Amino acid sequence: MDIRPILSTLSRHKTAAGLIALEIALSCAIVSNAVFLIGNRLERMAQPSGVAETELLHILLAGTARDADHAALTREDLAALRAVPGVRQVAAVNQVPFQSSSWNTAVNMQPDQTHPTLVGTTYFGSEDLLETLGLRLVAGRDFQPDEYQEFAAFQRSGGESPIPSVILTRDLADRLFPDSEPLGQSIYAWGNRPSRVVGVVEHLIRPNDTVGAPNEREFSMLLPLLAPTEYGSRYLIRADPERRGEVMDAALAALDRVYPSRIVLEEQTGTLEAFRDTYYQEDRAMAWLLVVVCVALLVVTALGIVGLASFWVQQRARQIGVRRALGATRGQILGYFQTENFIIASFGIALGMALAYAINGALMERYELPRLPWQYLPAGALTLWTLGQLAVLGPARRAAAAAPAVATRSV
Repeated sequence: MDIRPILSTLSRHKTAAGLIALEIALSCAIVSNAVFLIGNRLERMAQPSGVAETELLHILLAGTARDADHAALTREDLAALRAVPGVRQVAAVNQVPFQSSSWNTAVNMQPDQTHPTLVGTTYFGSEDLLETLGLRLVAGRDFQPDEYQEFAAFQRSGGESPIPSVILTRDLADRLFPDSEPLGQSIYAWGNRPSRVVGVVEHLIRPNDTVGAPNEREFSMLLPLLAPTEYGSRYLIRADPERRGEVMDAALAALDRVYPSRIVLEEQTGTLEAFRDTYYQEDRAMAWLLVVVCVALLVVTALGIVGLASFWVQQRARQIGVRRALGATRGQILGYFQTENFIIASFGIALGMALAYAINGALMERYELPRLPWQYLPAGALTLWTLGQLAVLGPARRAAAAAPAVATRSV
């Protein structure tokens, strides 16, 4: 098709064509970045935690007397919980995933480092913690009984008491030892003595994954320290998913019998699935909001294209009739309007791609977001081209269906 008549017509309607091109450009820029942000939110919500979320219950208790024998109380609690019907494993723990705070520490490769190699989070608890969490060892072993020590004793030593071993996530091991086998290597964390890497687990997310860069979400490690209970007792229970309700009720009753004056902190007591749901509720809300914005922009853009095309069909009724009388087919009339819309959309999309990168640059500077991947731009362009062709299809078909005699009588 010869596009010179189309370009000539558009040059006489610069304002209308320019407004539609600008609308398409804004839609392309905003939708490309919005879809990118939606993808980031969905990726964050879908990331594996590494733990058996569907099987885990978490209980947090407060109100233990300061002069109580906390270590003995923890042992009594664990024995009572193991006796609850339906409990498969149970462990004390210092923290769990999907929380607003976390226990973090600098990780060094040498004892006298001025600046840490990185910052990781530390999980520790009772001897059955790894199995209770449901972590999958991909290398090495779990801690041995003689490697554990009381957290309070470690604190009293001022970091001088050695922590003989440590278990790393695969992401953390790959960062610390990119060119060598991590097992048997030493790191310095939580003290001045080296800890030897004895195991690597596939996944274990930070309690708060907003700490650090997105690629540091699994910079986690396990230490053979028994969880402190001076400020509250935190227990993880692993049970069959269908029995979690009855196990939770029975577990709370068992703990009440051990030490009745303690208070159950209900906001921090529940299933790990519920914790995940609450933790990511803002991400879900933001994703849905961005979906609504994208749909609204695309609808407005489509309506603008339909309105302009309908107006031009009405204004060009005589021209269409003349072309039909001279032998133009319906397909040629239809192709004319679709080609015209494609040209307008192409100008708008080219401008929209530049705007998309400009908006992304501002977001990167203000909110530390990553660079917009180039794949989103052709995807956005294809969406806008398709939308434009579908939007113009109705007015174009009405123009192509007009009878020559009727069209030529139109003013």
